[in-house]
Amino acid sequence: MTARLIDGKELAAQVRAALKPAVAALAARGARPGLAAILAGDDPASRIYVRNKVRACEEVGVRSALHEFAADVSEKTLLECIAGLNRDPSMHGIVVQMPLPAHLDHERVLAAVSAAKDVDGFHAENLGLLARGAPRFVACTPAGVMRLLDHAGVPLAGRHAVVIGRSAIVGKPMALLLLQRDATVTICHSKTTRLADMARQADVLVAAAGRPRMVGTEMVKPGACVIDVGTSRTAEGKLSGDVDFAAVSEVAGWITPVPGGVGPMTVAMLVANTVRATELSLA
Repeated sequence: MTARLIDGKELAAQVRAALKPAVAALAARGARPGLAAILAGDDPASRIYVRNKVRACEEVGVRSALHEFAADVSEKTLLECIAGLNRDPSMHGIVVQMPLPAHLDHERVLAAVSAAKDVDGFHAENLGLLARGAPRFVACTPAGVMRLLDHAGVPLAGRHAVVIGRSAIVGKPMALLLLQRDATVTICHSKTTRLADMARQADVLVAAAGRPRMVGTEMVKPGACVIDVGTSRTAEGKLSGDVDFAAVSEVAGWITPVPGGVGPMTVAMLVANTVRATELSLA
């Protein structure tokens, strides 16, 4: 068996193209969508992520503004910047690029972003709305995964989905979205015993642990859909997902690559959330 490749780059391009008419319509009403990105420190990977976000915004017609700070920025300075952006009517979305420097309280910083401008979907209010089944903004990576699953025609209702990872950014919202689509969901994590046995029961396996190539063929049910959310650097400096792509491709029914799978969709859904935030600001 050779798995069908789920191409995130292709679908992300379609999502961005579909957003252009909405952006043009908003601009005609005097509300050109605006996204503010905050970058603290000089982490190379973070710079790449921010650059990709800015590029995606420009392609669609969303205005972007980058606020850069040194690694030793004070929390007070960062919070003041966020407070100003919360008040700025031309900025409809605010993203704080993670990870933040270690001396900053990332929970406090993320909580400072207005829930109405939290296009990353990290704010407690937005997570709570998702849990209630009435989401305003869904965290971009899980939202992108759902679009990939739908695009590939992967059945979810009544199927067993296993999510490896329990973060508030990916694992927990991912599980909620799958549950809302009538999947039976199991969340696994670092304290899960017999992880391989649990994973092998999955019809849909979402790997979001941040451990390079931790998912091998022994963890995959033949014909399962395997979604690789992980992005890590190996000792050789190469980008790697959580899944041993070459080996698992011979067992799975569907699989996403790294890079080119979930990553492009995360950025596309951020732009989509920014457009939605602009629309909600006019309601």
